[in-house]
Amino acid sequence: MTKFLDNMKFPEDIKILNNNELGSLGEEIREFLINSVSKTGGHLASNLGVVELTLSLFKSFNLEKDKIIWDVGHQSYVHKILTGRKEGFKVLRKKDGMSGFPKRNESKYDAFDTGHSSTSISAALGMARARDLKKEDYKVVAVIGDGALTGGMAIEALNDVGFNKTDMIIVLNDNQMSISPNVGGISSYLNKLRMEPGYNKLKMDINSSLGNSSVGKAVIHSLSKLKDSVKQLVVPSMLFEDMGIKYIGPIDGHDIPTMVEMFNKAKEINGPVIIHTITKKGKGYDFAEKSPWKYHGVSPFDLESGEPNISPSNSYSKAFGKSLIGIAKEDKDVVAITAAMPDGTGLRCFYKEFPDRLFDVGIAEQHAVTLAAGMACSGLKPVFAVYSTFLQRAFDQVIHDVCIQNLPVVFCIDRAGIVGDDGETHQGIMDISFLSMIPNMTIMAPKCLEEVDVLLRWALAKGTPVAIRYPRGGDEVNGLFPISKVELGKWETLNKGEKVAIIATGKMLQHALKAKKILEEKNVNPSIINATFIKPIDTDLIRELSKEGYHIVTVEDNMKNGGLGTLVLKELTNCGHKGKFVNLGYDDKFINQGNVDLLYEDNGLDGKGIADTVLKLI
Repeated sequence: MTKFLDNMKFPEDIKILNNNELGSLGEEIREFLINSVSKTGGHLASNLGVVELTLSLFKSFNLEKDKIIWDVGHQSYVHKILTGRKEGFKVLRKKDGMSGFPKRNESKYDAFDTGHSSTSISAALGMARARDLKKEDYKVVAVIGDGALTGGMAIEALNDVGFNKTDMIIVLNDNQMSISPNVGGISSYLNKLRMEPGYNKLKMDINSSLGNSSVGKAVIHSLSKLKDSVKQLVVPSMLFEDMGIKYIGPIDGHDIPTMVEMFNKAKEINGPVIIHTITKKGKGYDFAEKSPWKYHGVSPFDLESGEPNISPSNSYSKAFGKSLIGIAKEDKDVVAITAAMPDGTGLRCFYKEFPDRLFDVGIAEQHAVTLAAGMACSGLKPVFAVYSTFLQRAFDQVIHDVCIQNLPVVFCIDRAGIVGDDGETHQGIMDISFLSMIPNMTIMAPKCLEEVDVLLRWALAKGTPVAIRYPRGGDEVNGLFPISKVELGKWETLNKGEKVAIIATGKMLQHALKAKKILEEKNVNPSIINATFIKPIDTDLIRELSKEGYHIVTVEDNMKNGGLGTLVLKELTNCGHKGKFVNLGYDDKFINQGNVDLLYEDNGLDGKGIADTVLKLI
């Protein structure tokens, strides 16, 4: 039974609670989160880790005017509870339900929409500068995780804020994790700070001892001139202060009184301040504490065992990981790269087999792509496994560092197409559009799990940039066999029919086969063609279909603009196509969260939707 939680409707409701009551509220919130997320799924471990941090922020700041920007935003559940959205957790991440990320159109207390990492400092800095130019009065707080600091954008923002001394507060939520355990120099540096809290303790002891008299204050003033020397003696390489940002910490991110005290002190400091808090990801739920990476983003699970309610089936990620291991055993030049996602991309098993051939660069997709380019220049065969939505962040590097030099880098694009519950920021529906415009880039898609290995082997042997895109999850249609022979730009005809040809790519081929069954019941027998290659397209087959008088329907799990359909239509126009043409994909809009099957249905990309399109066409 909740004593405090049910009464939390507005941020100001927290102001009346004392420290003990805040602690009790924190326990109620943890219990609510564990029970709620076990039913709906969502981001659990990260939110359990920021309960006290969030309560302290709400206690210290006035959210009616002050702004809190959550980096990535998957740790904003406590924030949502405390801003009157507790009931929204019944439909968390569901179609037309509450988002799992901050949304400005959802609440006035959500200062900025976030979904990708390393953005909060830049956004907060922009708000702080707008405030100053407009001569307004409010505080701006950016909350960023230690894993997100590896993103170049975060370092760029720190460089700017430190140099220009903009008044803002940065809260570093240090849980030693992103999704998987953190790696790299930034992580090592923060580890040193965790181990060496002596500088701030020494400073506080001096201020406490001498600050009560005029003589003591004069001594403090003299000692402040020595502060840089003291820091260098006590804390190795004071990166943040050297950049011009006042550093406070590290402090216990579960100690509410201490955090409130530090936040209130930070409000009195003119210029940028970074407060380093140490938190435990998954705190309060034993399974999540022991394996926080498993409970980062979870499907509904059993509270007692911690196990998912539905046993995980085979997936394209697993098929990719298994295939790459087999190939790497045969070719010592094959290496893998991940941007803090070894588990999500299926590379964990690869690491166990080849620990010296997997390179986890942290949350740094731009670096990952150019790293791969450098490896390719030196005779290796790099494979960068990355979610579609995160590859967007390295668009320039794909062009400038890989494709201009025509280097043999293979991009294995996971979560291509709709991913569902995470919504607009995570839907992978643009990769065909932005990759197809780049010279020297080849784009492929497997129609089934077994085809992943065939295409990956071909891509590694080609010796030029290749992108292989595949969806989240596994197959929906059984009995498909991998293509027998891969030829550049050639498609596979699975069924030779009449009047209408359905050209589908990737998993959409399985939806086209579902449509075929529906159409056969209405005496319609379409040709079904697997567009193994999205670029280059099979111009010979397209011209043949046009010459034979077929109406053409293309089906892709991508935006219509710049997608497969656009490329096919261009070729049909060039050959004077007389028949009809329809391109099925996503319209010029962002796709909201929701169950994947429902989203396919809404956009006419399920079997019935494709069949209905064909029937209207003829």
